[in-house]
Amino acid sequence: MGSEVQRQARDTSADPEFGPWLAQASILVVDDEPGMRNFLLRTLGPRCKRLEVAADTEEATARLDEHHYDVIILDNMLPRKTGVDWLAEQRAIGFFSDAILMTAYADLETAIQALRAGAVDFILKPFRSNQILNAVARCLDRIRLQRENYVLRYELTAASDHMLLRDRLIGQSRAIDRVRETIARVAPLPTSVLLTGQSGTGKEVAARSLHALSDRASKPFVPVNCGAIPPDMIESELFGHLKGAFTGAERAREGLFVHAQGGTLFLDEISEMPLATQSKLLRVLEDRKLRPVGAEREVPVDLRFIFATNAELEKEVQAGRFRADLFFRINVMQIHLPPLKARESDAVELAGLFMKKLSAQLGMPEVVIDEDARRALTSYSWPGNVRELRNLIERTLILGHFPDGFGPGEATPASPEPGSLADVERRHILSVLAACKGQRDEAAEKLGISRKTIDRKLAAWDG
Repeated sequence: MGSEVQRQARDTSADPEFGPWLAQASILVVDDEPGMRNFLLRTLGPRCKRLEVAADTEEATARLDEHHYDVIILDNMLPRKTGVDWLAEQRAIGFFSDAILMTAYADLETAIQALRAGAVDFILKPFRSNQILNAVARCLDRIRLQRENYVLRYELTAASDHMLLRDRLIGQSRAIDRVRETIARVAPLPTSVLLTGQSGTGKEVAARSLHALSDRASKPFVPVNCGAIPPDMIESELFGHLKGAFTGAERAREGLFVHAQGGTLFLDEISEMPLATQSKLLRVLEDRKLRPVGAEREVPVDLRFIFATNAELEKEVQAGRFRADLFFRINVMQIHLPPLKARESDAVELAGLFMKKLSAQLGMPEVVIDEDARRALTSYSWPGNVRELRNLIERTLILGHFPDGFGPGEATPASPEPGSLADVERRHILSVLAACKGQRDEAAEKLGISRKTIDRKLAAWDG
C-alpha cells in the first residue's frame, strides 16, 4: 500500500484559495474505504508535498513511526478500533500533529470524544472537496501561528538587529569574502555546520545566510541560545513533553526540534548545553529521531543543524565539559567568523548601514561620518565586534554626535603601546559598569559583549 501511494516531491506552487502552506504539507489519510482514500488522493495529492494513506490503525501507527506528518485525516469507524480510541492512544505515547476526524454520525457524544482525544476539527461524511481542503488549510494556519509565536521566544538578538543584518554578511574585506564563499559552497548541502568566533561577530547572521541559500529556505529557521535556557528546562524546550511528564507540565507541547521540522535548527552557544542533554542531542544527530520527555514514541525529524560557539570546544572537551563524540559529530564543516578588527574597513561600511537604518527607527537625523570618524572606526579594536559598533551608532544618534572620547586621538590604535589597549578597555568597561550601578547583565548589553566576558575581565583585574 505504501509504495502505491507514496508521493514524491513535485512542483507545489501555492494554492491561492487554500493558502501557501498546503503546498509544503505532509498529510496522512487513515480510512478503510478504498473509495474515500482515492477521493482524498485525487483532492489533496496534487496540492500537497507528501500524501500517504493507511487502511487501518496498525498501518497508520507504522507510518507515524517512520515519518512526520503535519496533519492526519482520520476516519472514526475503522477495523478493530475506532479512530477516536486510536488517536487517544497516540496522544498518550507522544503524537503532536493536528488530526481531523471524519464520521458519518453527527452526534454530540462522538464530537466530545473526538475533542477529548485531541482532534482539532470534525467533518461529517459525505463532504465536498473544498470542505476538506478548508479544514486542512485551517489546521496548517493554526500550526504555523502556534509555532511562530513559540519560536519568537527564542530569537537571539533584538528585532532591530534582525532587520538590519538578518540574512546577509556586510562588508568587502577579504576575510568576510572568504566566509561568504564558504557559505555559498556548503549551504546547498545537508552537512551540519559549526560556526566559531567571538561574541558579536555575526554567527547568527551567517546561520541565516546558510538557511536562506539552502533548499530549506521556505521552511522554518529556528534560533536557540542554549545558554539562555535554564538547564532543568532545556530538554523539555528542545524535545517537547507530554502532559504530566513532570511537575508543571499541564499539557503536551512540541519542542523546538519539531517546530523547525523541514527547516534549519540553529543552536547557538552549544558549549553551554548540559552534558545530559548533549548525549540526547548526539542520538538525534545519528538517528534523526527524538523522544519527547515522558513519551514512549520516537518522533522522526528532518532538520538541518547549524551550531555556534565562542568557546574553544577542544579545550571544553579536555576539561570534561563537552562530550568528545558530540564534538566530532558536529565538527564536520567549521566556518570561523573573523573579529571586526580583522575586517579592514568593514567597520565604516557597517557604521553607514547602522546609521541609516537606526536613524529611521529612532526618528532622528543621521550623524555625518566624517574623515576623523572614519579613521577612528577603522583603528579601534572593537572588543565587542559588530554588536558594539551597532550600540555605538545608536548612542551617536541619541547624542547627535559621536560620543566624547571617540575620535582619531582617542580610539584604541591597531598596534597600541604596551598596556594602552588593556588600560583603555578596562576604564571603558568599568565606567559603563558604574553607570549601570554594578549590574553586569545590563553593562554587558550596553557594551555589546557577553556577561561571561565581563566576569572574566573583572576577575583578572582583581587578581
